[in-house]
Amino acid sequence: MESQNKELGATRLLDAQNHIWKHTFSFINSMCLKLATELNIPETIHKHGKPMPLPLLVSSLQIHPSKSPNVYRIMRLLTYSGFFSLQKVSETDDSSEQGYVLTDASTLLLKDHPLSTTPFFLVMVDPNLKRPWYELTNWLQTDDYPSPFHMAYGKKIWEHAKVDPNFNHSFNEAMASDTRLVISVAIDTCKEVFMGIKSLVDVGGGTGATAKAVAEAFHDIECIVFDLPHVVNGLQGSANLNFVGGNMFEAIPPCDAILMKWILHDWTDEECVKILKKCKEGIGSRGRDGKLIIIDMVLEDDVVAKRSKSAENQLLVDVLLMVLYPGKERTEKELANLFRSAGFSDYKIHPVLGSRSIIEVYP
Repeated sequence: MESQNKELGATRLLDAQNHIWKHTFSFINSMCLKLATELNIPETIHKHGKPMPLPLLVSSLQIHPSKSPNVYRIMRLLTYSGFFSLQKVSETDDSSEQGYVLTDASTLLLKDHPLSTTPFFLVMVDPNLKRPWYELTNWLQTDDYPSPFHMAYGKKIWEHAKVDPNFNHSFNEAMASDTRLVISVAIDTCKEVFMGIKSLVDVGGGTGATAKAVAEAFHDIECIVFDLPHVVNGLQGSANLNFVGGNMFEAIPPCDAILMKWILHDWTDEECVKILKKCKEGIGSRGRDGKLIIIDMVLEDDVVAKRSKSAENQLLVDVLLMVLYPGKERTEKELANLFRSAGFSDYKIHPVLGSRSIIEVYP
């Protein structure tokens, strides 16, 4: 062991330890961010309307006075991590007093922001979704369960949602919050994808965030949110938006176009081909004019070499899918194989959504 340490050298040895520490303690950022959202710190700073000094922030929070010195320590970490920033309280005097302001990231954590990501974030750090990770080692050593989630709860995630209304509601709200942001960018950057469509079915559309955005942006498109009955039960439509319960493995309502956001990555290759074949049947009445619109990740073949935030997020989500569903993210080649196996003839990728892309698939 001593000879190995000498071979590494002091600098490399300490760099290696720092790298391990970074990933050992990375959960602390998530937990402190969870605390900040639960204490409404982003809202408190936002409502103040200008840089907020630490003493004023502390006095505005519902915490015990004996714990107030700890707020600085938490804010110091979250500021270092890019969720808050420090600015001078006043530019008109010589005071050097600083106050906290929001960054772009913490602005998206405002609960009343139209594109708030808070529901998605809180679900991902909820103890219920942490539990399956503790089963990962056992899961890899057995052939008993399709996912660690199934091993932890005795049922697949969709079955768990049926019997746990609170989880079902939180999970659907999380997906809806992610959808509102992504679909707003999709419509702004790739409006031509939706042009000429008269009817669209949002398969696995949950509470309808995607279809609502499309229906509001394109009044001449008749939109249907198609999901499991317990998901759409009681949801109300509008002039050009309706909710329909059903099973995408059995049949999809006929339409000009089918939209699927973050659906295929939840399923195995065999299940994806079954879903895609039902999609092809759904748009069959339009012949060559029908199409499938997919919003999902497209892993690059050299994703490990990229070392970008986008690439890292793709790899993290890929492992998340393995733990929860089972599912996976796919490369362009893997997606093309699925499309071809389901009978589709061509596709076009628009890499305009950060870690994700818009994919048009043609019959």
